[in-house]
Amino acid sequence: MISSTIRQWHAYLGLFIAPSVLFFTLTGIVQIFDLHEAHGGYHPAVLLEKLSKVHKDQVFAAPREQPAPAHDAANAPAGGDRPAQDEDEKQSVSTYVAKWFFTLVALGLIASSLIGIWMGTTQTRRKGLAWTLLLLGTLVPIVLLVV
Repeated sequence: MISSTIRQWHAYLGLFIAPSVLFFTLTGIVQIFDLHEAHGGYHPAVLLEKLSKVHKDQVFAAPREQPAPAHDAANAPAGGDRPAQDEDEKQSVSTYVAKWFFTLVALGLIASSLIGIWMGTTQTRRKGLAWTLLLLGTLVPIVLLVV
């Protein structure tokens, strides 16, 4: 009796928080690889920047324009005209491996959450409640960001 009650509460809580878990996992992957910020010739889509702003600062705001860095001799790297190393070249092997490890962990969390949503909406007698919790878990964060 107690274990089935706990299992049911687990399912209901999981359905309510699953949309946020999926959101933070996906935007976290974007941030692992710095795809939410402009660098070099890369400029992310405005929506991607806004979603990352939600992840980091809990606001859905337009990104601020960053002034272009001034290029002057005082800030030039030592050694003359040698270009600064690309950020990817500066990363250690362990950092690179850690990024991919955490990406795999995030993908596992996405898969687990999707399986949990499937289980929570199909393996319960109270399907209406399950779908309502999933819908509320999707809409409540959106409403909070808009207000």
